[in-house]
Amino acid sequence: MADLSKITQPLSLARFGPRPQGPLVLELDLTEGIADEAAPDPVSQIMNRRRQHYLDVVEGIRRGARDSDVAALVVRVDARSLGFAKVQELRDAVADFRATGKPAVAWADSFGEAGAGNLPYYLACAFSRVVMAPTGVLGLTGLILRSTFVKGAVDKLGVSFEVGARHEYKNAANGVTETGFTDAHREASDRIVTSLGDQIVAAVAGARDLTEEKVRSLVSSGPLLAGEAVEAGLLDGLAYRDEVYADLLQQVRDRHPKAPEPELRFVTRHHRKHTPVPRPKIAGGPGYIALISANGAISLGRSRRSPLGGGTVMGSDTVAAAFRAARRDPQVKAVVFRVDSRGGSPTASDAIRRESALTSEQGIPVISAMGDFAASGGYYVTLGSDAVVAQPGTLTGSIGVITAKPVLGPLMERFGVTTDSVSTGEHAGMFHTDRPFTESEWERVNALLDEIYEDFLAKVGRSRGMSRDEVHEVARGRVWTGEDAHQRGLVDELGGLETAVRLAREKADAGALPLRAFPRAHPLDRFRPHESSEDLASAQPQSTLEAWSAWGPLEHAARALGLPATGALTMAGDWEVR
Repeated sequence: MADLSKITQPLSLARFGPRPQGPLVLELDLTEGIADEAAPDPVSQIMNRRRQHYLDVVEGIRRGARDSDVAALVVRVDARSLGFAKVQELRDAVADFRATGKPAVAWADSFGEAGAGNLPYYLACAFSRVVMAPTGVLGLTGLILRSTFVKGAVDKLGVSFEVGARHEYKNAANGVTETGFTDAHREASDRIVTSLGDQIVAAVAGARDLTEEKVRSLVSSGPLLAGEAVEAGLLDGLAYRDEVYADLLQQVRDRHPKAPEPELRFVTRHHRKHTPVPRPKIAGGPGYIALISANGAISLGRSRRSPLGGGTVMGSDTVAAAFRAARRDPQVKAVVFRVDSRGGSPTASDAIRRESALTSEQGIPVISAMGDFAASGGYYVTLGSDAVVAQPGTLTGSIGVITAKPVLGPLMERFGVTTDSVSTGEHAGMFHTDRPFTESEWERVNALLDEIYEDFLAKVGRSRGMSRDEVHEVARGRVWTGEDAHQRGLVDELGGLETAVRLAREKADAGALPLRAFPRAHPLDRFRPHESSEDLASAQPQSTLEAWSAWGPLEHAARALGLPATGALTMAGDWEVR
């Protein structure tokens, strides 16, 4: 007779419980691109569903460092969607992860196969192991900052430009007024490239146990073939993706021999799964630090973002409303103001600065954390905060003012285009492009530039505890790296979001407060009428098919030429360092 004992044995409910979880290996693919902020509406979320949010990535890596379930990190490196400061903040997060003793592996098919690979490799060398595919190229070739000058071309068209600037380093319009670098333009540009290049060399030398002289020699001989990069000590090995993952998973098995099989999980998925839901507004609760993010060109009105990825505008109404909402929320104990902007409107910048200052005066500390850029108007908006934090590679300063208009009269005349007008005032048509400024109009333009510049200097002086002459010495429109700005008193500390949060906790004196994106309104709030300008929903950006610019669809071309696209407090040039 058959043995029925196994059939009649009662079923164990354990099989229906949660499956034992093995150690987690967090993975991150930077080739998918990274968005500065979460999409503001359902359409944007659908259009950008493959793009990870930058702060989720940074905080996800830091969370993984503290999570005992996480055993390792593997990242496919790419830096096309990242600027210098964001790469440095990611490097800091990876350093925190490595400090726990967990392996962190960076791999890439190629570091700049068809171009410079400086930033991708700079990020990769923060990891405990760096691997590249056998057919890849290591494009560690040094940095270049290139400016385009089209004066010769516009001269042939009969077009000239009327430009007023304060002062010699405010070279935003040099692309259309010069045929090459002025002495001041070259001096500032050379210092920025030198500062950023020195930061890369020092990081590579420290990570790869090489002298800085050796690294500079390798940079001068780049790009390096795969075998050359391994021989030079810049890579730990050559491997394909399957080999990288197999090797890392085996390391995890060896470290946790009695644990179930390791599991892969994306960094952002793991982070969001463990991010706490915001608590209701209850006075006297533990509270939190509100993270207010402001990106893009600074303009009056609402913040605007394109669901198609066409750009972002930092609207003064939206950012100001966020600060007002933070002041009314009893759980907000401090604010971290994340700024990534090349500047724009002086009036809009001052409105944001004012609300930040009012928040600080109410006893809620405000710490400004600079991203890749916080220059001109982007620096101005930080002047109401209690402290300013920047990465060494942040581009900041540019304390100056500029205005420019093209004069198209000769070009119009060449093609038989004429204009005529009637007016009620001598200066009614001063900003039209068919003629240059008159002498009396230039008097008004110069008075405006002087007023804005002196007001800018005065606000910097009050915020930074400097005299007018001390500010003027480091101002004059000059752009500084965060490292140089720190040395000159324009920045309080070097670091990223973690440093800003630490300062916020210290100034709030309320313990280890969590950081939460602010405001987090209900999705239906964007569809209901707002009760007033004090309504929390007023702090939400609006979506448009095209983010606004004074140049419309020519915005990118205008910025490449150095023309101020959004206002007098605009950082000079395109400043893409690769």
